[in-house]
This record gives sequence, C-alpha cells and structure tokens, in this order.
Amino acid sequence: MSETLSYEQFRRQVSEVIQTPAGNCPVCAVVRMLQGRWKLQILYALCIKNPLRFGELHKMLEGVTNSALTNALRELEKDGLLLRMQYNEIPPHVEYSLTPKGEELLPVFYAIAVWGLKYIP
Repeated sequence: MSETLSYEQFRRQVSEVIQTPAGNCPVCAVVRMLQGRWKLQILYALCIKNPLRFGELHKMLEGVTNSALTNALRELEKDGLLLRMQYNEIPPHVEYSLTPKGEELLPVFYAIAVWGLKYIP
C-alpha cells in the first residue's frame, strides 16, 4: 500500500486488510491514538482556537477534571499531535497548540462536520 490512499482505493480495500509497510492497520492505530473521552474534544477545541492555555481548555470542556485533562494532553503531546509551550514568566503559564501533524486532522473534523450537518438535527 502506498503512503497516500485515495478515497476510492480505501473503498475498494476496506473489506480487505489495509496495512502499513510495517504491517499495522492504520485505522486501528489512529483509533487507539485518539480514543478516550477527551482527546477528540481537545483537538477540536484547538482547531477552533490555537493556542489555548490549560484554563481555557478546561472551560471549553465541560465536565473534564484537571487530572483527566492533564493525562489526555500528555498523551496527545507524546503522540506528536500537540505542542506544550511553558512560559517562565510571572505568573508562569502553559499554552497548548497543534503540531503540523495535529493540523493534518482538520480535514477529518471537516468530514465529521459535513456528516453531522447531514444527519444530526
């Protein structure tokens, strides 16, 4: 399989096993990377406003605890989707922004928005 896969190629191959050159299923790997209650919401919040401080993210994600937000942010940073920038000023603060890899998820959110507009009243 090539590094890029057209939608038509995906449609033809989806019933078969789609694998990367390393032998991994790219869909399963991405689903594992993005699973969790808050990760997609964090990424979408950063699509809306980039960068965001921790407190801003916390306000945007109703119901998230500090520890759940911290853990999700760490995992997204580890996966290379977020950049954490710490400013050692008075008062110190931290900002989170999408990396170029994270920004490549924008078309995914666009596709979700199109689907939602079609099917969600």
